Amino acid sequence: MCGIAGFTRSAFSAGDVSLLQRMGDVIAHRGPDSHGEYLDDFVGLTHRRLAIIDLSTDGVQPMRSSCGRYTIVFNGEIYNFKELRQQLESAGYTFKSQTDTEVILAAYAQDGEDCLRNLHGMFAFALWDREAKTIFLARDRIGKKPLYWWHGGGDKLAFASELKCLLQLPRFKREVDPTAVADYLKYLYVPAPKTIYQNTYKLLPGHSLTLSIGEEPRIKQYWDVDFLSHDGLDFAAATQQLLDLITQQTARRMVADVPLGAFLSGGVDSSGIVALMAQNSTDPVQTCTIGFSDKEHDESPYARDVAERYSTSHNEFQVKDNIVDTVALLPRYFDEPFADSSALPTYHVSKLARQKVTVALAGDGGDESFGGYQKYRTEMIENSVRHSVPRPILRLVKQVTAGAATGIRKKAGSLASSALLDGGHGFYQTNSFVTDEQLERLLSDDVKSGCRGYDPAEHTLKHWNHLQGADHISRMLYTDLKTYLPGDILVKVDRTSMAHSLEIRAPLLDHTIIEYAATLPSRWKIAAKQKKIILRKAFSTLLPDDFLARKKQGFTVPLSNWFREELRPLAEKELLDNRELDHFFKANYIQMIWQQHQHQQADHGTLLWSLLSFALWQKEYLT
Repeated sequence: MCGIAGFTRSAFSAGDVSLLQRMGDVIAHRGPDSHGEYLDDFVGLTHRRLAIIDLSTDGVQPMRSSCGRYTIVFNGEIYNFKELRQQLESAGYTFKSQTDTEVILAAYAQDGEDCLRNLHGMFAFALWDREAKTIFLARDRIGKKPLYWWHGGGDKLAFASELKCLLQLPRFKREVDPTAVADYLKYLYVPAPKTIYQNTYKLLPGHSLTLSIGEEPRIKQYWDVDFLSHDGLDFAAATQQLLDLITQQTARRMVADVPLGAFLSGGVDSSGIVALMAQNSTDPVQTCTIGFSDKEHDESPYARDVAERYSTSHNEFQVKDNIVDTVALLPRYFDEPFADSSALPTYHVSKLARQKVTVALAGDGGDESFGGYQKYRTEMIENSVRHSVPRPILRLVKQVTAGAATGIRKKAGSLASSALLDGGHGFYQTNSFVTDEQLERLLSDDVKSGCRGYDPAEHTLKHWNHLQGADHISRMLYTDLKTYLPGDILVKVDRTSMAHSLEIRAPLLDHTIIEYAATLPSRWKIAAKQKKIILRKAFSTLLPDDFLARKKQGFTVPLSNWFREELRPLAEKELLDNRELDHFFKANYIQMIWQQHQHQQADHGTLLWSLLSFALWQKEYLT
């Protein structure tokens, strides 16, 4: 796992090695083991290395091909690089290192852009072809590894693993995109391809960007997932095939030349991965868990049970001290507003794991592919109501429950409101964290002016509508695979783990598993009150029945209480006494929701967290 950055010299004619070094220095946490720069008349590249495979100097980047034509900076892991290397050696290529980086160079020399189809893993890389005068950027299928790019017109380009690298560029303007502010409040993150800044973008997962000197960049999609149900499949056979796939991909991710362990949340997915690791290891697996004093949010006892069952070397950390310090620190690593509060425990479990290992496996991906979130069950109920309850009745329920802040009336109103919408807009509402009315009252006049005619629903609807003809469950899963997973979950894991120079590998996010899951009937994922049906069945030989039947808690934190207790002084300072926020939000509305929350007239924990996260980001990067 590493950090990469670079630019074309047409964009920064005065750009030199010192600029490359500054870009690399701000992401030194991503790769503390070594660094390198490459500069010619056309491009500059920089790399920060976290050594995982082949710890020798042969693995240092930027790496040049044996013929000298190609130079690469690469972040990630290619899990099938040994098989690819054998194929390339049979074709006549020779290698001087044991790295997957050199394999990518040879694969590109042989197949060009089509090499991406053969790369299995998580990656973001930039490859410079000095003969063709072309730079090629690529990001993995799922979006495990980040890649940002800035475009100044024509062939003026810069790219980086994190936005903070681009802030070092002499021509970079920190001009906030007002529509990204609206997106952020709706989704709690800024959806791709946008960033919070104008003219700066995220390269979408499963996409590549090619720039020939003297021309405009060209973006191409090289992968997508197809939800085609195979109803003729036998459930028992499909379950075994799924377990075999997960077992294979877990074993692949246990290859490393450094200490390796696992995140163990106490949920089904991470517990299943730990069980498979234990079966594949002669030594006890190092496991790490985060707990809370608030029992409603604490899954550490369940993690402890799994650790005892598989005799792991178990480590726990209770999130109770220095909450304020961590909250104030997080925006430094996310670079743009980000409000998934589970980033806080993920930061701490990464810190704990790094004391023991350099690589950790995690259970991310099971919920999005197999239907693990409660919102999917809620959406199925709403969709049933949408097709069974007459619209006049739904409109009446919405009318009589208007203004309800809590309780059953609020839930009934929310159900009626969603059921009155079509499926795509209903799922957008489910995934939204503020209403249109709240957004209208919260945004400053300048931001609203910049958002005129803009609808944040576009990010959801373009993926929902892409899957025409699919059932409701498949459309939900596909949309989250394209939005919530890469935009929220994977960003959270990447930034909090790399803050501690820790590499995270997620077997359930292997594209072969995602593709296989997409072919399975939806009734094998969600039915009645059951979720992740086939995945739980696949893990049934590894985990006890009562564990598999336990209701999902999620990696959440007690936000509502924190804003009335531990976080109250910080929030009052940054939200109520911070006039810089007036550029984006209306102070009187923030004051109103703060008072409602403090007097328990309404629960605004999530909205207050999103505003506090924005204020702390603004303080870090705009003032």
